[in-house]
Amino acid sequence: MKIARWRSPADTDVHEGFVIDDRVVAFPDGLTVAAVLARGLAAAHALYERVADAAPRAQALSSVRLLAPLAPASIRDFVAFEEHVEGVSAGVEGKSDVAPEWYQAPTFYFTNPHTVLGPDEPVSPPVTERLDFELELAAIIGAAPGGAPGAGQGSAPGAGQANLTAQEAASVIFGYTVMNDWSARDVQAREMKVRLGPAKGKDFGMSLGPWIVTADELEQYLDADGFLAIRAEVYVNDELIGEDLVSNMGWPFPELVAYASRNSRVVPGDVLGSGTVGNGGCLGELWGRNGSLTPPPLQAGDVVRMVIEGVGELTGAVGPQVPAPQLPSARLRSRARRR
Repeated sequence: MKIARWRSPADTDVHEGFVIDDRVVAFPDGLTVAAVLARGLAAAHALYERVADAAPRAQALSSVRLLAPLAPASIRDFVAFEEHVEGVSAGVEGKSDVAPEWYQAPTFYFTNPHTVLGPDEPVSPPVTERLDFELELAAIIGAAPGGAPGAGQGSAPGAGQANLTAQEAASVIFGYTVMNDWSARDVQAREMKVRLGPAKGKDFGMSLGPWIVTADELEQYLDADGFLAIRAEVYVNDELIGEDLVSNMGWPFPELVAYASRNSRVVPGDVLGSGTVGNGGCLGELWGRNGSLTPPPLQAGDVVRMVIEGVGELTGAVGPQVPAPQLPSARLRSRARRR
């Protein structure tokens, strides 16, 4: 199944439902994507059966404008590809290096759910000389089967899960979508020197889409170790820049979800990005390997197109940079104050 949100030319309302072949069909009973995620995958299949016969009479997919397929409850973005870390570190540190700590646990950061962009929606970057993309696959969290709580955690259906095992975590992955984590690398580099972040180098835009493909649709691509052996490609102005297999991750998705739930909680509507794929999944990796800004940073008018096998195609153009009001530097004052 494919689940999407869209606007039609006839009105300004947001519609939410299924993509069936070349048509879009609204959920019955006025349900939203958020509500469907909170009910879980089995309930979504039951809803699909209720509306599938209406698909031939429904609105054509080509006649609507797709939006981001959900309004995320939160967004965690991992860094799960060793090859990406090697390449980016060469640009930042002057040599390829993967810290021993990377292998110990799947690191992530939280980013901004309020600047999510949909398919074909242009990004408005900050002032930057090193605008970049990041090709990722993202998992979307739904309710556990039957609303069952996570290990040792009593909770209402859809309320979220804590301290999941990898097996339990697999059961709350509702589906997947394509993610583009837009990045201002020069801003990010400054922030990371403070040993915290990233922040403003990332939080201006995150593209998701074109829809959510339910997890059962991708089971055919799982390899013997539980990794999704699907091809991911990224093009800039129709030139292939990078390609990789998602199965080159250091951890399969259920382990990412399980780690996110450690002494915390994952809830329906959470988005968990894989991190940037290797072999040119972002320009920053290639800059590090090439020792120069080759290929060049993104400029206004560039079009970035990402294709992930079994999931779909996500396109976004680069809009003009948006200058922000300046703030002063830190005040260097005496630290001998007592009041």
